Amino acid sequence: MMIRTSLSLTRNHIRLQRSASAAKRLMSQSSSRGKPIDPKTAKTSAGTGRPANSAGEEFSRHRGPVSWAAFGLIAVASASAVGYFQVERERRLERAMGKVVSSTYRNGSEEDEGWSPNPEFLAKRKWKLTKYGWFPEEDAFGGAGKPAIGGPWSLIDLDGNLVTNKTFEGKWLLLYFGFARCPDICPSEMLKVGRVMDMLKEEYPNLAQKIQPVFVSVDPARDSLKALREYGKDFHPSYVFLTGSPEQVQQMAKKYRVYVSKADETEDGDYLVDHSIVVYFHDDTGDLADCFTQSMRPKDVVEKVIERMTFIPTY
Repeated sequence: MMIRTSLSLTRNHIRLQRSASAAKRLMSQSSSRGKPIDPKTAKTSAGTGRPANSAGEEFSRHRGPVSWAAFGLIAVASASAVGYFQVERERRLERAMGKVVSSTYRNGSEEDEGWSPNPEFLAKRKWKLTKYGWFPEEDAFGGAGKPAIGGPWSLIDLDGNLVTNKTFEGKWLLLYFGFARCPDICPSEMLKVGRVMDMLKEEYPNLAQKIQPVFVSVDPARDSLKALREYGKDFHPSYVFLTGSPEQVQQMAKKYRVYVSKADETEDGDYLVDHSIVVYFHDDTGDLADCFTQSMRPKDVVEKVIERMTFIPTY
C-alpha cells in the first residue's frame, strides 16, 4: 500500500514538472516576441493552441475573407467589361447599317444586289429611304424576308430547246418538281395546279394569262422527251415540261432545296423517287413570291396567288 502511494506521488510530481517546463518554454518564447501567452491556453496536451480573444480571431471576425478594396476592383472591372461590349455592339450595328445603305443606294443610285443578314437562308432585300428612315421594301413575306430559294438554272423543253430562268421573265411561274412514273402524288398536285389555272381564267383572266405552270422532272434517267410528251397529255395544256442531264436537274433541285432520293429498285428494275411536294410561285422578275404545300386546296392557292400578284406596298 505504501509503495503504491509513493509511486503515484512520484508520477504526479513528474507530470507537474513536465507541465511547468512546457509553460516556461512557452513564456520564454512569448517574451521574446513581446506577446504574453496565457499558460492555460497554451498549445499543450491540455490547451487549444490559441487564446480565447486573440488578434487573429478579431481580424477574421471584423474583416472577412474579401476586403472592400477587392469589391471595388471587381466593380470597376465589371463596369469596364459592360462598357466595352456596349461600344462593340454599337460599332457592329453601325457597320451592318452601313452595308444595308451602301449595298442598296450608292451615290444616289439604286443597286440591284440588295443585302441580307444571312444570305444562306434569307434572300437579299432592297431598302428604301422613307420619311421615317431606311426600311426594307415591303413584300408578302413580311419583315423576316423571303427564304433564299431559287437561282440561275438551265434545262431543255419537249422540243429540245434550251430553257433558263431568264426565259420566263415577265411571267409568274407555278413550278413543281416530280417524275412521270409517280403513281399518285404528282398527278394529284398537277391536277390541282390545272384547277387553279381554270379558276383564275374564269374569275381573273388578266392574271391567268400572266401565269405559266412548269413541271421539272427529278428522274431524268427515265423521263425522256418522248415519255414526258406522252405524260403531259393528261394534264393542263398550259404546262411546260422540262428535263435535262442528271447534273442539271440536281443543281436546280439543290437551289430550290428540293429533297430527292431514289428508292430501292424492284426485281424488274422499277423504282420510285421520294421528293419534296411543294409548288413554288415566282413573280415576273424571277423572285420567289410564295410556296404552296400539298395540304392546300385549289381555292386556297387561288387566294394566295391573287394576294401576291396584287400586293401593293404601303410606302
